[in-house]
Amino acid sequence: MEDRVFYLIAADAILFVHFAFVVFVFVGLVLVLVGGMRDWKWVRNPRFRLAHLVSIGIVVLQSWLGAICPLTTWEMALRAKAGDAVYSGSFIAHWVESALYYQAPEWVFVLCYTSFGVLVVASWFWVRPRPIDNRGE
Repeated sequence: MEDRVFYLIAADAILFVHFAFVVFVFVGLVLVLVGGMRDWKWVRNPRFRLAHLVSIGIVVLQSWLGAICPLTTWEMALRAKAGDAVYSGSFIAHWVESALYYQAPEWVFVLCYTSFGVLVVASWFWVRPRPIDNRGE
């Protein structure tokens, strides 16, 4: 029983990290665009912007290759070890799972991820990040 609980908690933790990643990518773009219009200096932070660009780049590349996100694979493996391959269980898992996993043809996801990626790349030019210098920023 202890192992089952451990695996379920670990799976929920990965689901939370996955959800946080999605929020970072989505809200990050919104904040960059709004911050560009409002002249917020922090949205031009080159490390933040590069992390944001690389994050959506990974998602787009995975969708083009038809690859399943490693976070999803890891989470499902932990749920299977717990004997809980279906999403039943904790409150957090239920709501985060319903926000992340929905049914649509694969081409819809590829189109959405690619379009969002194009917007992130375009935001790089609309709201230019500061250059990276050797003094830490």
